Amino acid sequence: MKSIILIAGSRLLVALLVVFSVYMLLRGHNQPGGGFIGGLVAATGFVIFAIACGTADARRALRFRPTNIAAVGLGMALFAGIMAVFWSDAFFTGQWLFINATPEDKGTPLSSVLIFDVGVYLVVLGSVLSIVFALEEEV
Repeated sequence: MKSIILIAGSRLLVALLVVFSVYMLLRGHNQPGGGFIGGLVAATGFVIFAIACGTADARRALRFRPTNIAAVGLGMALFAGIMAVFWSDAFFTGQWLFINATPEDKGTPLSSVLIFDVGVYLVVLGSVLSIVFALEEEV
């Protein structure tokens, strides 16, 4: 049974959940949240869309294969760990780059921790969606 209300609501809900998941991802450095929770929230949006519209439509909306998303995320997380080795620090030691630094101000900090969090976000999103899409296609 395809419900027009559920289909329309799921399209709005997936956009809202993806935006909220990015907020949770970026908030996770200083407060509760981060890549894992953000990835779960984003995956929930696409799962709701898959239930409402079907797995084929959800795969088209995602635009990339979930396994490829997880692989890219795993590579980003590994890269974040290896970055510390280039500065002779221990594996997974956080590294910071300050952009637009002046003598009065440190500038905008970019950290390897953010790269790791984005990698975790993509791994969780890709792996959860791979499992859910495979299970839904079987039913």
